[in-house]
Amino acid sequence: MKKIHIISDTNSKSLRIKKSLSNILNKIEIKKTNIVVVIGGDGFMLQTLKKNKNSKKYFYGINSGNYGFLMNKYSSNNLIKNLLKAKLISISPLEMTVSNKNNQSKKHIAINEVSILRQSRQAASLSIDYGSKKLIKNLVSDGVLVSTPAGSTAYNLSVHGPILGLNSKKLSISPISAFRPRRWKGKIVNDRSKITIKNLNPKKRPISAVADNIEVRNAKKIIIKTNKNIKFNLLYDKNRSLQKKIKIEQLRRETS
Repeated sequence: MKKIHIISDTNSKSLRIKKSLSNILNKIEIKKTNIVVVIGGDGFMLQTLKKNKNSKKYFYGINSGNYGFLMNKYSSNNLIKNLLKAKLISISPLEMTVSNKNNQSKKHIAINEVSILRQSRQAASLSIDYGSKKLIKNLVSDGVLVSTPAGSTAYNLSVHGPILGLNSKKLSISPISAFRPRRWKGKIVNDRSKITIKNLNPKKRPISAVADNIEVRNAKKIIIKTNKNIKFNLLYDKNRSLQKKIKIEQLRRETS
């Protein structure tokens, strides 16, 4: 038998929940090992997962933020029952490799999305390939976004990208405020595809590459692919699984 580890954000609400749960969890032991209860919002969960990318732990999120799409609803009365009956979801992140203007290479992972954004008042000028195929020769826009299924209801949805089923094995490539070609709506591709984005005019039109919330400025070339070697194990309440949340967002979009 092992005790459950608790990690919380530093805001007052998270700390109050942590204190309450510590009193509950200290009195019991659960057969499931390596469970980490993460108290905070989506951003804190993403940060925690990345810090533990090489672990085989199971993460159960409790929302103390705003939306908390990756989290579970706080319930002190049902916590033990929810943990025992929680559904496991395993997801793999995107891996972003960026070459900057000084030909330095940096690598980061993204659980939700990789965003390529203009860095100045000038619109970005980008070419996009996936695999050996040329997807678009010159996209003039505020940028482009590559999203995982888990992140497809976040920033991707805000730029009118498609919502992807969690088991779809797809990635979404969505333009951000496209100027030319105006009618290009993006592309859904296989999650085994290697996506290459190049800045066609790095001197006049600098861009930054952002993996969730980690930014690399003055990017010249960005290679994005799914890293299948990393698996994040997330636990969700029986009736509030991540798949169900995504389906609710799909239905909401279809009826809105």
